[in-house]
Amino acid sequence: MDPLEMMSSPTATRPMLGMTILVVEDSLFASEAMRLLCLRSGARIRRADCLRSARRHLEVYRPSAVIIDMGLPDGSGAELIEQLSQATPRVAVVAAVSGDPGSEAAARNAGADCFMSKPMTNLGVFQRTLLTHMPPEYRMTGPRPVSDERVEPDPVAYKDDMAHAAEILREAEDDAVVAYLGQFLRGVAHCAGDTGLGIAADRLDRARVQGMPLRPELARLDGLLQERIGERLAI
Repeated sequence: MDPLEMMSSPTATRPMLGMTILVVEDSLFASEAMRLLCLRSGARIRRADCLRSARRHLEVYRPSAVIIDMGLPDGSGAELIEQLSQATPRVAVVAAVSGDPGSEAAARNAGADCFMSKPMTNLGVFQRTLLTHMPPEYRMTGPRPVSDERVEPDPVAYKDDMAHAAEILREAEDDAVVAYLGQFLRGVAHCAGDTGLGIAADRLDRARVQGMPLRPELARLDGLLQERIGERLAI
């Protein structure tokens, strides 16, 4: 553990005090949930929105733990998980997170210590998942209360994700961009419980895979995104 971190010892209510967690996540809404979970736990949080940004962070400091989304704009989170799991010295905990349960196998195969399912909002589950894999010096001794508190991300972060998706949609001219757009929207819609947007993202992905015209699905998605961005202006 870093000497500066040793100055802050974990407590029963803040069991991650002294830890620095790097969250590699492209969704602001999902990142906001992680920020609140870290804040309630006493940990410092740093965020990267892509693989390239995460690697820049890791050139400057070594976090206590890294939480990596499996679907990122410039590649799969499995790439970074494999890199970190084989690095020396190794980050204490390399965790994967995804709204797709099917991605857990890929995360484990890449070397992830643990896997979190989105939406991750339960404080007790978050703490237990990470602390179980941390070395002893990061963990307090003796019993501590297990919190069942749930965090509620600011809905404005969700609207910001919608604005970001609308920007991506305007540039959705090749297969890779369309694939990422569908993946991004499915993940964010899953975290926010936005069933209508999730269905529209699934329709786009099916049309892309089956070689069907994309224009109608992109137009439908654009309308849904503009509705949600409009709601943002009314807040």
